[in-house]
Amino acid sequence: MLENYDDILTLPEAASVLRIGHTHTYRLLRSGSLKGYKEGKNWKISKIALENYIREKSNAPLLY
Repeated sequence: MLENYDDILTLPEAASVLRIGHTHTYRLLRSGSLKGYKEGKNWKISKIALENYIREKSNAPLLY
């Protein structure tokens, strides 16, 4: 699904994949709906966490 991306995505990359704005992506991360972590001031999102979020919203099986 995300073959063209590194294993860890930045917030702008994740927002681009989800086709939503940066503010909405921040909200998803802060609420825990989308799993990620902060490294300094920057959010990092694993490719698996992003794929799981998409699968969860589309009712497809999750990856672990």
